[in-house]
Amino acid sequence: MSTDAQPAVEARLGPVDQIPLGEGRAFLVGDEPVAVFRPRSGGLHALRAICPHRGGPLADGLVDGEVVMCPLHNHQFSLADGTCATGADDVTAYAATEEDGELVVRLH
Repeated sequence: MSTDAQPAVEARLGPVDQIPLGEGRAFLVGDEPVAVFRPRSGGLHALRAICPHRGGPLADGLVDGEVVMCPLHNHQFSLADGTCATGADDVTAYAATEEDGELVVRLH
């Protein structure tokens, strides 16, 4: 029996407050570029950091309570699940949590 499932990767990325409210920051988790967002409405969200349309840096996009807008061509991605509402391919969403004041991201 063979399985191609990749093991989960967990990364502790430092204090949560390194990401100002209403903004995102880019990290490298293993080989994966990950953008972590801290919307003013609360919570933490993590998405693949690269817009599939033209490689825009999603961590630099405008963030509201539900979406991030790519800074290059204004594609909008759901912070909850990475779906794109404006025509580009979806991006992968990851689990992001706060544990003892630290930012923890889990890739699956």
